[in-house]
Amino acid sequence: MKNIQKKETIADNFWQGKRVLVTGHNGFKGSWLSLWLLQMGAKVSGISLAPDNQPCLFDQLSIEDQMDSRILDIREKDKLRCAVKEINPDIVFHLAAQPLVLRSYKDPVETWETNVMGTVFLLEALRSLDKMCSAILITTDKVYRNDEWLYGYRENDPLGGFDPYSSSKAASELAIASWRSSFCGNLSHQKENLLIASARAGNVIGGGDWSENRIVPDIIRSLQANKQIIIRNPSSTRPWQHVLEPLSGYLLLAKQLTKKGINYASSFNFGPQLGYNKTVLELVQESLKFWPGEYIFQDYSKAPHEAGMLNLSTDKSFHQLKWQPKWDFSTTISRTINWYKNIYENKSSALESSLEDLSIYTQ
Repeated sequence: MKNIQKKETIADNFWQGKRVLVTGHNGFKGSWLSLWLLQMGAKVSGISLAPDNQPCLFDQLSIEDQMDSRILDIREKDKLRCAVKEINPDIVFHLAAQPLVLRSYKDPVETWETNVMGTVFLLEALRSLDKMCSAILITTDKVYRNDEWLYGYRENDPLGGFDPYSSSKAASELAIASWRSSFCGNLSHQKENLLIASARAGNVIGGGDWSENRIVPDIIRSLQANKQIIIRNPSSTRPWQHVLEPLSGYLLLAKQLTKKGINYASSFNFGPQLGYNKTVLELVQESLKFWPGEYIFQDYSKAPHEAGMLNLSTDKSFHQLKWQPKWDFSTTISRTINWYKNIYENKSSALESSLEDLSIYTQ
């Protein structure tokens, strides 16, 4: 097993020795976040179901023996509470979820149980801690009532959600806000040691995502098999961003929440600059510049509803956190596609490619 060498370019003394819990640690975003935290010297624990995709980025990175990795269903309230008590985290990143829109149509109850009750059970487990703890609970850009308008959604816009996934994430935001208002504070029934914020990110792409029914993994699988890429919704617009963009926001939010407290205990959007909101077709065409191939359109008119236009306003994150995205659309696509291409052509390992992305991003 290749030990991870800590790089000065991404080191931050704040994270050195911090006890950090990542739920969903072996998922796409969770794997990248765990790697980054380990790079910065954090003591990382993870809670998640066993990976349901092969290949799996977490396995490809070979970081399991450098952290406390636990296979556990967040819907099992008592087991979750015991695990959280044992881990005793300083900071929590809650990424565990059922994250797929189309899958939510097939199993809406599981989606709601995982995304809503799983979040509630975690909040209850954190309430039992007797130490300071900052919790960043990750939802999605799809929590907003989507009016298909041109404007970016702000954190105070109405929540909604047409499909079971989006609505479950909106409901989890309501639960987060309720637990924060009800149980965090200095009243007799509240606790001052628990700080809660939520993070809403746009459509995240990057190397190592192997999920079903996601455009970039679908592109890669088609290119590897020398098949045409099937495009379902070519005109749908999304706030595409590299996975490191929102993760940098989560890390910054956690740091500020821990250091400065209640002023940061709210919701924050993390998305690309407005000009980098692109259609699915534009994403495919940009991807083929780095790995040539062909695409075709598939009639998807009778398929389950998916949002057509979706943009985020990140003004709050810029002004309060001094956060803004680093990579433009072309850089995001090139780093993403070349990650897969290098693995496919055996030019580098997943760990080497990921560490290279981290190093370049944090320069």
